[in-house]
Amino acid sequence: MSRSAHPAGPRHGDVLPEGHYAAPPADLNALDPKVWARTVRREGTEEGALSVGGVPVTRLAEEFGTPAYFLDEEDFRARCRDWRSAFGEGADVFYAGKAFLSRAVVRWLHEEGLNLDVCSGGELLTALDAGMPAARIAFHGNNKTAAEIERAVAAGVGRIVVDSFQELVRVAHTAQALGRVQRVQIRVTVGVEAHTHEFIATAHEDQKFGLALAGGQAAEAVRRALTLDGIELVGIHSHIGSQIFDMAGFEVSARRVVGLLAEIRDEHGVELPEIDLGGGLGIAYTSDDDPREPHEIAKALGDIVTRECESAGLAVPRISVEPGRAIVGPTAFTLYEVGTIKPLEGLRTYVSVDGGMSDNIRTALYDAEYSVALASRTSDAAPMLVRVVGKHCESGDIVVRDAFLPADLAPGDLLAVPATGAYCRSMASNYNHALRPPVVAVRDGQARVVVRRETEEDLLRLDVG
Repeated sequence: MSRSAHPAGPRHGDVLPEGHYAAPPADLNALDPKVWARTVRREGTEEGALSVGGVPVTRLAEEFGTPAYFLDEEDFRARCRDWRSAFGEGADVFYAGKAFLSRAVVRWLHEEGLNLDVCSGGELLTALDAGMPAARIAFHGNNKTAAEIERAVAAGVGRIVVDSFQELVRVAHTAQALGRVQRVQIRVTVGVEAHTHEFIATAHEDQKFGLALAGGQAAEAVRRALTLDGIELVGIHSHIGSQIFDMAGFEVSARRVVGLLAEIRDEHGVELPEIDLGGGLGIAYTSDDDPREPHEIAKALGDIVTRECESAGLAVPRISVEPGRAIVGPTAFTLYEVGTIKPLEGLRTYVSVDGGMSDNIRTALYDAEYSVALASRTSDAAPMLVRVVGKHCESGDIVVRDAFLPADLAPGDLLAVPATGAYCRSMASNYNHALRPPVVAVRDGQARVVVRRETEEDLLRLDVG
């Protein structure tokens, strides 16, 4: 897969022709470090079971049950440090909370020096409750409610990313009523196609986010923002999509954003001090994916912005980026127990696990690709082509569409699906009245629940019938 491709591509048929599949890997027991969290190993465990943070998954399954998300805390913290180091003191790194947010994650971010962006009142509540300084929070969203805006302004969030003309007025009026001046950025759509899935491409004009550069909406929003009391316009925000490997889209976006900064200077005599180029940087879900390292991304974005500003005669603004998936995605895997196994002669074998689309909707929603490994032991058996499916009453309830697992796979074996730290627990549901799995952080031989498993009592508590 090229850097510009995305694992969420056009749907293909449920049954693909013989010979379509790539050859199975030479060693089904091997772990690609691109795909797995940094402390995941097979060495030193009974029967070659996987371990994370020094704890075997067999022990984790016994203590916490399955399905469950296991998060490598040291890996998460290390990735935070990698991003912070790559961009240095002259830029800001905002973790995109929508990927996965909990109070423990907020504390880790605070301790590792990252900022946080949120896009709902619930995410803002979690951030504040866990102790993230409000000044280090950015608040996104295309339709923030009056109550959400009031909470954000009252708390003193560092920036509100404004998404519409109406919101400019709402924020300004709220800030005035509270006796505050709220710092804002204006989100613009720059007309860049980011080579991604239709549902997660966000910078073309025909979508709900932002104010378009084309047609002058963004320029008009700037004019209005500069005249409103109660707000301080500090910058421009752009986000071009998700799971992006190709920096070309960022180059076009940066050029157009800097062009807008130059127009603002020429018309208003103001040089805005900040630009936010968003997030969306891709991770490796399979061995075919080729993500860039934070230092590569930092250098590329810095060079692009510096070059464009020099050309426009502008001072280089402070850059912000918003990695979410790129930090938390690789740090977690989902552990399942195999239930039923159904061979389909001449096609593939269906392997059913005790979770499914309620804990990972991405395969059904985006046709996303994942890897999978036998986690409870090693095996020398021949590879068999499998489709890992869930237990829900949907034919589209697929966890891993096409993969190879050992032919001696049996009910009761444990399977691990890596790179599920982002958008799995945060998009989990109670479909079929399933109970959402726990998130368990593992570090230095210790495991602790950071988000507990839902119980049957939780399920019934909201049903006031």
